[in-house]
Amino acid sequence: MARGTAHLEHGRAAEALAARHLADRGLSLLVSNFRARVGELDLVMTDGNVLVVVEVRARRNTNVATPGATVARGKQRRVISATRYFLLRYRQFASWPVRFDVVEITGELADPVIRWSRAAFSVDDSGGN
Repeated sequence: MARGTAHLEHGRAAEALAARHLADRGLSLLVSNFRARVGELDLVMTDGNVLVVVEVRARRNTNVATPGATVARGKQRRVISATRYFLLRYRQFASWPVRFDVVEITGELADPVIRWSRAAFSVDDSGGN
C-alpha cells in the first residue's frame, strides 16, 4: 500500500474513532468530511444546541509535535472559512453558537490515547478571517 493511501486510511479511521469517542460523551454527528472550496471540516457535531466543529489530529509518534500543536492559525482560518460555508449551506444552524474543538489521537489506533480539547480555538484566535 502506498504511503499516501495508508496515511489517508489512518486519518479516516482516526476521524471515525474521534466521532465515536465524542458520541459516547453525548455529542451527535451531523456530517463528517464536509468539503468546501476553502477547506474541509473533519466532523460537524451538535452538543445540545451548540454546533461543534471538530478538527481531528492523529499521530502515531509525537517526538516532533503533539497533534494539537499542528492546528496553527492558517489551519484555524481554513476551518473557520469552511464553517462559514457550512452555515450558508445548512441555514438551520446559522443562529446556533459555534465551538471549535480539537481531538488528538496518539499511538496506534488499536490502543489510542485520545485527548479532547473543547473550545480549542475561536474566531478571535485565528486573526478573525
